[in-house]
Amino acid sequence: MRYRTRLTAPAAALLGTAAATTLAPSAHAASGGTAGTATATGKDAAEPGAETLGDPVYPSLGNDGYRVASYHLDLAYDATTKLVDGEATLRIRTTQDLSRLSLDSLGLDIRAVRVANRAATFELVDEKLRITPARTLRADIWTTICVEYGADPRRALTHTAWVPTPDGFAVCPQPNSAHTVFPCNDHPVDKADFTFRITVPNTLRGVAGGTLVRTESLSGDRTAYSYRSRSPIATELVQITVGDYVIKDRQGPHGLPLRDVVPVARAAALEPALALTPGLVTWLEQRLGAFPFETYGLLPCNSDDPAAFDFTGLETQTLTLYKPNYLLQEEKFIGSHMMHELVHSYFGNSVSPGTWADLWLNEGHADFYGLLYRYERGWTDSLGLTTMEARMKNTYARGDQWRRTSGPVAAPNEANLFDSQRYLGGVLVLYALRELVGETTFNAIERTFLDRYRNASATTENYISVASEIAGQDLSGFLRDWLYGTTTPRMPGHPDWTVTPVPTSLVAPKNRTAAGHHDNSATL
Repeated sequence: MRYRTRLTAPAAALLGTAAATTLAPSAHAASGGTAGTATATGKDAAEPGAETLGDPVYPSLGNDGYRVASYHLDLAYDATTKLVDGEATLRIRTTQDLSRLSLDSLGLDIRAVRVANRAATFELVDEKLRITPARTLRADIWTTICVEYGADPRRALTHTAWVPTPDGFAVCPQPNSAHTVFPCNDHPVDKADFTFRITVPNTLRGVAGGTLVRTESLSGDRTAYSYRSRSPIATELVQITVGDYVIKDRQGPHGLPLRDVVPVARAAALEPALALTPGLVTWLEQRLGAFPFETYGLLPCNSDDPAAFDFTGLETQTLTLYKPNYLLQEEKFIGSHMMHELVHSYFGNSVSPGTWADLWLNEGHADFYGLLYRYERGWTDSLGLTTMEARMKNTYARGDQWRRTSGPVAAPNEANLFDSQRYLGGVLVLYALRELVGETTFNAIERTFLDRYRNASATTENYISVASEIAGQDLSGFLRDWLYGTTTPRMPGHPDWTVTPVPTSLVAPKNRTAAGHHDNSATL
């Protein structure tokens, strides 16, 4: 398939400057050659690919020396053992001569690796699967990597994407855990095409992001379901789920197919929430343009375990993962957050973050439109407020405190990545921009940004550049003060707004984790 990912200038620089590291030889011996390669003899300029993409939040995440064009994931679930057998086939294009390359991998039992259909040596070190092909991979060639492996969705790991359920599993890869499900280049800048084949007992159904393209009846009372995504997917947005599901189809605006994946036993109770989606899509399309993917729907994961995952909803591409009990509430309690997750189809999924420091682009936009939707309907928010202006005045007062405890909006670290600063702090930046340039220009900035970086990744600097271009003035100083400043700038149009002074003794909390990250959304 055609490699459609477009690297933005800052992202390309990030990828291109990651230094190669000197590493120990591989541990597993294998023989054979690789099509499209040359034997390494004498003085060979090939080096190991860097085991990093230099992300400022997750510096060990991702790998350099190649780009992934496509993944094919072939998974088989055993309902008796509750284990998964997997085969991941990656089509890649090298960007340098490679004596060795790596994939991100954690908690997977790697059984065999082939490069261009020939056995390759491999070893697992920390969260890297180091692969040494039998022959050097030359720069600018296409080749395939095939990894056979096993996985236990219930395995205890330092972090995991697996969500075990009584009847199977779902996955929640964001931000850095897709490689606990399949070996990959686990960074959103390296988006790729995906196909999936999921084999399950006939009593269960396998579902993945994208569109169902084939169903196969197999021996042993098994069925294989194959899916294909029409648009590239960042690894953190992959969804694969197995369970006792019924598929609920309905039509959205302009004939958009909507598909909900619902536990059979809960289908009737969840229907009122599922039926809200067409109206949500209609409202959002009026503001951000046509829905960017081939389908959309909800996946209420079949688990009531409060520890199953540490958020209310998660925006995996074309399917939003939810805790089912949350969706049993009245519309006024869930509609705003359903909009939040839907907005991620545009900001976060269609346009993915160039680095994890750009998360505010995802979460700030999702909360911005989620709150607008809430206030248009007259629903009181969690603070008892009913207008965007009132909520932003409240948020503005906290600005310096959040900058002290959580850093600037666009300068997070791993511990505070999912703090309210990325959510409501991001909303405040967008509100300030709209107050400065006016609603018409702001709307044009939003649509231009989405159109320009559709199916790609974009950085904060890309957003600043688009805003300046569309506004017809240099907004870099204004936006960088809001995004990177250690104090809160004055709010355009509201000279009377004040920031609450911060005690000098206030410091960032220690030993924090990203647990409960989506519950920082103001739309809940």
